[in-house]
Amino acid sequence: MTVKLTWYSHACFLIDTGDEKLLTDPFLTGNPLAPVTADSVVADYILVSHGHGDHVGDTVAIAQRTGATVIANFEIQNWLAGQGVDNGHPQHIGGGFDYPWGRVKLTMAQHGSALPDGSYGGNPCGFLFYIQGKKIYHACDTGLFYDMKLIGEEGIDLAILPIGDNFTMGPVDALRAVKLIEPARVVPIHYNTFDIIKQDPDDWAEKVRGETKAAVTVMKPGDTIEL
Repeated sequence: MTVKLTWYSHACFLIDTGDEKLLTDPFLTGNPLAPVTADSVVADYILVSHGHGDHVGDTVAIAQRTGATVIANFEIQNWLAGQGVDNGHPQHIGGGFDYPWGRVKLTMAQHGSALPDGSYGGNPCGFLFYIQGKKIYHACDTGLFYDMKLIGEEGIDLAILPIGDNFTMGPVDALRAVKLIEPARVVPIHYNTFDIIKQDPDDWAEKVRGETKAAVTVMKPGDTIEL
């Protein structure tokens, strides 16, 4: 059975395991690139990497409509409970948990995490998924850090990396991240949603192909890939 990943732009993916649908950082409302709406998207689980509004996004509305289980750090879980989200599973960096569809471990991320109302959002994170024998590293919002090499030692089938710069890694550091992680395949994200993070993903992809062994897939919002 294959794992299907559909990119909804920014850091939002729908990961279809065949049995369950996982939604990451569902920033749809107010996102000019989003190909779906918050009232139409499906989800059995929602994963929130940190507290910023373009990542928490529509989590509350989608969770209340679908009954999805929200996976996030303890601080974000407490905040979501105050917003009327009842079904959550807290984790923290370095900790993993086995779900019916597979396992996810929270990794470190070099970023911030204040929630939309200014509340403390705990530490930001990335996600390391273990699904049907595949290992997917969704770095979410982060700068470059050398411990990405340790994540790469897991044997990453797909790395999902931000390239937008300003708020996260830019193209140069994202290329360095590929060299540290050595994934079989990489997808660039978190670019062109706003003018301040405008990038040319095809140019970045050519550099990755020229300097690493990773296959690069540049996705358009709504595109689906399979592992």
